[in-house]
Amino acid sequence: MKLLENQTIIVTGASRGIGRGIALRVAEQGANVAFTYLSSEAKAKELEAEIQAKGVKAKAYHSDAADYKAAEQLVTDVLADFGRVDTLVNNAGITKDGLLMRMSEEQFDAVIKANLKSVFNLTKAIQRPMLKERKGSIINITSVVGIRGNAGQSNYAASKAGIIGFTKSIALELGSRNIRCNAVAPGFIETEMTAALDEKVVAQWRESIPLKRGGTADDVANAVVFLASDWSAYITGQVIQVCGGMLT
Repeated sequence: MKLLENQTIIVTGASRGIGRGIALRVAEQGANVAFTYLSSEAKAKELEAEIQAKGVKAKAYHSDAADYKAAEQLVTDVLADFGRVDTLVNNAGITKDGLLMRMSEEQFDAVIKANLKSVFNLTKAIQRPMLKERKGSIINITSVVGIRGNAGQSNYAASKAGIIGFTKSIALELGSRNIRCNAVAPGFIETEMTAALDEKVVAQWRESIPLKRGGTADDVANAVVFLASDWSAYITGQVIQVCGGMLT
């Protein structure tokens, strides 16, 4: 028996990186997957086919999680197409790094909107159907940067710290209805984005981590599978750090 057999899971921002890894891993565990993308339709269709090849239902939706109306419409469309939603994974996000003295108001606002308001939008939209079912799991992808901060990422750190506060609050609000809300905080995860970094910089990162390696999208996805499954039925309001011991 697969851990997520017959579940329907929404994953936002899944066309690449961690989101893609999550979508594939939950499908391997038997879940039907509805996922969003914003830019590359080709990559989205490719992922849709990969998921379907695992014997589950999958559909890609072109939707901006940072847009309140679009988030509402997404949930309406997924319910019409799949019949139910058991788990929401709020993964969509961006970075616009820079020191505060050089950071524009537009850079700050864009990151807060894409990373934090998107979590509000989708959680608000999914609340009603989950309340009706009296069951659900909401999983928000935050970051170790939201816990300890990082120079040059004040906007990103603020958005990810906000996700943690939001997660704990929703866990308190919805716990009595058997709806759980948790966060996953990845550390240094090696994706196509980090592949563009200088190898010496990456080597320094790896050396600073107790497990002496960067994480993978699968490492994050495994934590998501656990939080989506009944194995975590008594866990809510928590932040699971997937960081190789970077933060202890």
